[in-house]
Amino acid sequence: MPDRLRLGLIFGGRSTEHEVSVVSAQHVIAAADPLHFEVVPIGVTKSGAWLSVEETRAALERPEPAFKKTLRPPSPQSWGKQSEGRGVRSLIRGVQALEDVDVVFPLIHGTHGEDGTLQGLLELADMPYVGCGVAASAIGMDKALMKAAFLADGLPVGEHTIVNMRDWDANPVEGARVIEAQLPYPAFVKPANGGSSVGVSKASNREEMVEAVRIAGQCDTKVIIEEALSGREVECAVLGNHRPEASPVGEIRHTREFYDYEAKYLDPSTKIMAPTELPPGIERSVKDLALRAFQAIDGKGLSRVDFFLRTDGSLIIEEINTIPGFTPASMYPRLWQAAGVSYSELVTRLVDLALERHREKRIA
Repeated sequence: MPDRLRLGLIFGGRSTEHEVSVVSAQHVIAAADPLHFEVVPIGVTKSGAWLSVEETRAALERPEPAFKKTLRPPSPQSWGKQSEGRGVRSLIRGVQALEDVDVVFPLIHGTHGEDGTLQGLLELADMPYVGCGVAASAIGMDKALMKAAFLADGLPVGEHTIVNMRDWDANPVEGARVIEAQLPYPAFVKPANGGSSVGVSKASNREEMVEAVRIAGQCDTKVIIEEALSGREVECAVLGNHRPEASPVGEIRHTREFYDYEAKYLDPSTKIMAPTELPPGIERSVKDLALRAFQAIDGKGLSRVDFFLRTDGSLIIEEINTIPGFTPASMYPRLWQAAGVSYSELVTRLVDLALERHREKRIA
């Protein structure tokens, strides 16, 4: 083993959160302790093509605003046949880039990165990697499976129902009537697999419900409809493997109707409180539920758990994010900073947890 670990950073990807992933990766590259790590950046374009390390570095050097940068080869001349597609040849390039890497930090948010597919590739390659395994990643990405896992563990989730788009398309109006018998208006309609609030709409009547399901169905074949919850939006970060720890509790405050992509990344009026002030009993409950949610999906490494704190003091788990945003302004690293763990130290701890889990699997 060399003095420094070669840390493979995989980011970008085909999901709607491509630009967010690029920003997270840029900050990890800047913050990784140079005494411990040599970062090897491996980008994946929006079309799903894996770039070489050299192409990735060149793409990162292009001057573009944050949350606007996308990964592509630096010039048309470098866009060879192997880089164009998203098939086996492209994937081979990515695997070849991983050949001399010691440990991988997957930072592709959303589908084709956070959903267990990338983790499965790394398992097949027998490579240690940061974060949750295949099953936990898949469950954490699929809001329907996630809520089923939480309910099975006795955790509090909001009322919801699931729609299969194949059934819905046959008779949308009848489908809306069925939903109305289960949930009151207003309700939120979301792709079951998605992130950054892309494809999410609020429906206040039947006409809006039909349109909202249509929009969500463009992003996924499975759609989840949830009761509209009100209250404070609080979040807790989890770090660890067998004995995970919960961070201080944070809070999101925004001025939009709901916490959509604009509010998350572009609206300057959105405020991230890390930590926030809560009664001691409620803060303990948030931390306990965050740990239970993490363990309910068999989480490893890291996750962020999002809650609604209702006016009566009750808590509802909204979702768990197995690859949360990782810029210094993101909630996950800010909560650990509030606990005394710097951004750079957090990267190191996550890599250590990845190596620990890989060693244990080898022994088993």
